[in-house]
Amino acid sequence: MIPFASQRGLGQDLAAHLQNEYDNERMEVAGLRGSVAQDLHGAFAEWEVQAKALTNCRNYLYSLSINPDPEQGELTREQYDDYIARVEDKLGLSDQPRAIVFHTKHGREHCHVVWSRIDTENERAVQLAFDREKLMMVTREFARDHGLSLPKGYDKDSSGKDKQLSLYEQHQQTSTGLTKEQRMEQVTDAWRASDSPQAFVQALAEQGYILATGKRPYVLIDIYGEMNALPKLIDDKNVRTKDIREFLGKEFTPENLPSVEDARELAAQHRKALEDHKAHEQKSEAIANLKKAQAQRRQKLNQYQADLRAKHQAENDRMKGWFRQQRDAQRSTYFTTKAQIKEDRSQQFASVLAAFLGRITLLDRARNAVYRYQDRRRLKAHIAERQRLARQQEEQQRELQKQQQLQAAELARQERALSQIDRKELFSLEQSLRAEQRIADRGSSGKMPAIRTGRETDQPKKTRARQRSAFAEELVKAASGARRSAPKIKEEFEKAARDEKSDGKGEGSKEGPKPVKRSRSNRKRRRDRDKDRGR
Repeated sequence: MIPFASQRGLGQDLAAHLQNEYDNERMEVAGLRGSVAQDLHGAFAEWEVQAKALTNCRNYLYSLSINPDPEQGELTREQYDDYIARVEDKLGLSDQPRAIVFHTKHGREHCHVVWSRIDTENERAVQLAFDREKLMMVTREFARDHGLSLPKGYDKDSSGKDKQLSLYEQHQQTSTGLTKEQRMEQVTDAWRASDSPQAFVQALAEQGYILATGKRPYVLIDIYGEMNALPKLIDDKNVRTKDIREFLGKEFTPENLPSVEDARELAAQHRKALEDHKAHEQKSEAIANLKKAQAQRRQKLNQYQADLRAKHQAENDRMKGWFRQQRDAQRSTYFTTKAQIKEDRSQQFASVLAAFLGRITLLDRARNAVYRYQDRRRLKAHIAERQRLARQQEEQQRELQKQQQLQAAELARQERALSQIDRKELFSLEQSLRAEQRIADRGSSGKMPAIRTGRETDQPKKTRARQRSAFAEELVKAASGARRSAPKIKEEFEKAARDEKSDGKGEGSKEGPKPVKRSRSNRKRRRDRDKDRGR
């Protein structure tokens, strides 16, 4: 078995990846603890809120994938639980919130475990120092106890030749269909067949690579825009990095090479000319089938939404009816009491003698004053009771509305989560179709397709042959740092001056446009997104 782990953020992207049903034949959320929400998007959102509220930790998740060796058979759920428990004990994650997801891909089952690193009681993030070494120890112990063979690279005597691919290498292989070994074979053949720097750069161009410079002096940008360090693609132990720099430095200094951004832009122009004319029927049909499957999956949520709306309407109608009954009952009680009192008063002094004595002794006037006072107090009490009932009903209505709003917000969150999964599946489909098309373009030779420029369909064969080699010549020209023509330079300076004036200062700067400062956090965030795409 091969574990792979990383500390990371971007929990919503990870949740969409884990629930991507296009890349996986089967997806099962086997366990979720330490969260109120019972879905991955909700749980990861809770853990992100805890991280922001209690700590300054950005990589608040620890993600582990467990891949059993197919040759040794699948692991049982008990074995998975045993391995996860050992990892938790070794890394200090035993009491942390956790999610377990099982995937079946190409008939092979593997497991993903995601922990929250935030210790809410102590308001800190769990430190995971030397986690790779600890994982290797756990893997060795687990393999020994369960009678499994150590994976390549985990044996202490292993030379490290069969090293596990990084996330970036996995992303390259998925998007282009080219394995790392194929790249190394192509570049190594070009190196061995070249006797001069120009011949080497020409051979690289014919293979679809552009020699450029980045953080390292010499990197290669392929026709698909992927970047690799040149020394790492030469499979020859006798060739060292300094040998490559000495060999190329005679003709191609890093200062004269195009940057990574320029090389990618050049590759994108030629790639667009190559891929735009391809038929999109297969892509359209595959996307339509995927959206149909997504619509069927969404039916359950749509039905729940319709049921929730009907439930809310019924609750509101039932509450309005109950409120009306309460008000009618109160009004009826008041008028019934009033009528009863009036009747009792009329019967109390119904005799002629009582009426005569009342007029003589002025008792009738005093009695009526008392009655009016009692009626006013009873009316005030009725009004106060009606106001109290109105306030009580308003409070009950607010509580119901609050409850319904929470339910609607939860439904909206589930809709957003499902939309994220839909976009992730669509991205995976397009990436898969693009990789399949690129593999088909390379054919059995595995060589990257030649780039054609201009309108070749309306030109003679000899002209098309010259244009097919134009791309290789252009790459050599770009790598050699050839001077740009004077009109082109003049146009670029004029454009830079206009851009400088348009920033509100009124006139251009004598120092020229200033470079854009990019914060480390933005670079780190982009790097995390690249990792997500490659998982």
